[in-house]
Parts: sequence; structure tokens; C-alpha cells
Amino acid sequence: MADDPSTATEPDLPHDGMPESPSTVSWTATGKAARQRRVTITDVGTAAGVSTSTVSRVLNGTARVDPELVRRVQSAVADLGYRPNAAAQGLARGEAGAIGVLVPDLSNPYFPDVLKSVSAVARSHGRRVMVMESDEDAASEHELAEDLMRCCDGVLLCSPRMDRAALVDLSLRGHPLVLVNRIVPGLSIPSVSVDFYGGMTLVCGHLTQLGHRRLAYLSGPEASWANAERIRAFDAAAAFGVDVTVIPCGHTARHGYDAADAVRDSGVTAVVAYNDLVALGAMTALEESGLRVPEDMSVIGCDDISLDDLPGTRRLTTASLARHELGRQGAQTLEALMASHADTEPRVISMELRVRHTSAPPAVLPG
Repeated sequence: MADDPSTATEPDLPHDGMPESPSTVSWTATGKAARQRRVTITDVGTAAGVSTSTVSRVLNGTARVDPELVRRVQSAVADLGYRPNAAAQGLARGEAGAIGVLVPDLSNPYFPDVLKSVSAVARSHGRRVMVMESDEDAASEHELAEDLMRCCDGVLLCSPRMDRAALVDLSLRGHPLVLVNRIVPGLSIPSVSVDFYGGMTLVCGHLTQLGHRRLAYLSGPEASWANAERIRAFDAAAAFGVDVTVIPCGHTARHGYDAADAVRDSGVTAVVAYNDLVALGAMTALEESGLRVPEDMSVIGCDDISLDDLPGTRRLTTASLARHELGRQGAQTLEALMASHADTEPRVISMELRVRHTSAPPAVLPG
């Protein structure tokens, strides 16, 4: 079939990710299978009166094609409802067509909410998302990040636990890289983070206004930057007469449950948890021991996980953050970086305090 040849020599790639002859199976509303032929690049070429190689060059945008042929191909694509395969198009441009995300713990409801927004941004740019989990193992993160760099156009490190030296090494690879919930002074990696210091300052202000002076903090993972920011806020609160006891804990409800004895023995009137899961675990154990929340002990969480995830969060006073916004801004920053619009100025998202039913004045005000 004759058409205006292009000067390009790029190899043609499939756009539907499948052989062009087989069809796919669709299902009717009644549940019966019906065979429906998939529109292929050959169909587009036939409808437009051009070769499949010309269709490929138009869709990939890898070479100059006569404007009239471009118009005919685009019209055929629209008429037939043809949907190119994004991964195949990316390969033709020398791209993987995907971004990678490394998270420490997929079982925490915090991270799926972030990933949902990352995925939405990636789809809008024709990319897919590959997710890896370190299972809170800082030692494995560097290798996992390298794996993602090998098969993705850019990488988001979400709440990374690895040390500064490992981050420096990754930053020197010249691969698009963005940090989420991690700020490393002096390191020129773009970052989007939550103001955990400001959030815990709000928590301390709320509790002191209620009359609390002795608090316990159930600390999260030792390598967590967000945890360190929380502790930094509690250290600053000491200047205002707030005595905070830091109790090593963890990041799960079970960790919070197991730490309840230490909370009771500390003589505090309020407990602040690393996250909502820890807070709910601690609250369960405290109430099982006979203490009333909030009459005998105020309990405050962090993250404001979805009310649909755990019914107990309907009661919980918590420091709230916009997880969807965190994911959106992180993915947009990575897209800008991959497009060579680098901006290394850290972005910081504020927190808000959600006062519900687990914080109240202490049973006995300090004298």
C-alpha cells in the first residue's frame, strides 16, 4: 500500500501489546461470553489508507510524517476507537513507560491512599506504576531502589528509611528521583513532605490547653524521618512546661497494645501515638485494663486514616494530613523532573488537628 514514506528508520512496535490476529473475550451483562475482535494497528492502517509503519510513526511521535497522513491516521484512530499500548509507545521513545514507588509497609492504610493519587497522575501521563515494599527493612531499600531504577523512568522513595550515604549514592546515578516524607539537608533531591513538626506542635497545644502537662509518646520506627520530626516537636514543647516521656513502640496496632503497660506505669495523663494504628492498639489495651478514654487517659493518633478502614477511628482525636495530596504532589514533582523541569526546593504539606472523642481534660489538674 503506497503512502508518503518517512525518513525515520525506527523499528515498528505493536501498540496493543498483543498479536494482531487473535481476539479478546468480553462478557455480557448476563454473564455469557461473546467474542469481540480487538481493533489493531493493521485496522487503523487499512482505514487510513497507509502502512502500519506509518501508523506506528504517527502514534509514537518518533519521526516526521506528512501532515495529511497524520490527519488520516488520527481520524481512523478516533473512528475505530483504537487504544495504543502505552508501554509499547514508551519503548519506541526509549522509555519504560512506568514510574517506581518504594514504600516501607503496604499493610499500613497510609500508603495505599498515597499510591492511589500517584497512580492517577501516572495514568494521566500515559505511565504505569510499579510498587515495591521494604517491609521496614532499611538495609534492603538501596537494592530495591536500584531495581526500580533499572526498569522505570523515575522513582518515588516514599518514607525511605535508608541512611544519608545510601541516598547520596542513589542521587549520583543521574536517574529521576523524588523523596516523599524525607528531607535531607544539603542533598539536591526534590522532596514533598508533611510538616510533622508543626502537626505535633498542634497536638501539644491542644493537650496543654486541656490542662495536660505530662505526656507519653509511643515512638515509631527508629529510622523514620517522620518519627524524628515528631520527637523534635516534643523536645521543643519542654520549653513550655510540657514533660514528654518517649516510649519505644513501633508502627502497628499490636505494638501500641503491647506498649500500654509502659504508658500506665509512666504516670502520664495523655498519650500521643506514632500513628492511628498504634493509638487504637494502645486505647484497646488501656480500656481493657479498666482505664476510661478520655476520662482517665487522653489518646491522640496521627495520620487520620480512613474512617471506613477501622471503626475505632470515629472516636480518635488525630493529627490529620492530606495523603492524596501528598501522593499527587510527589508524582507531579517526579513528572516535572523527568521532563527536565527540575525544582529541588522542598515542598511541605501542613497538618490539621481533628478533635474528636479521645481527648479531654485530665481527671486531676496539675497543681
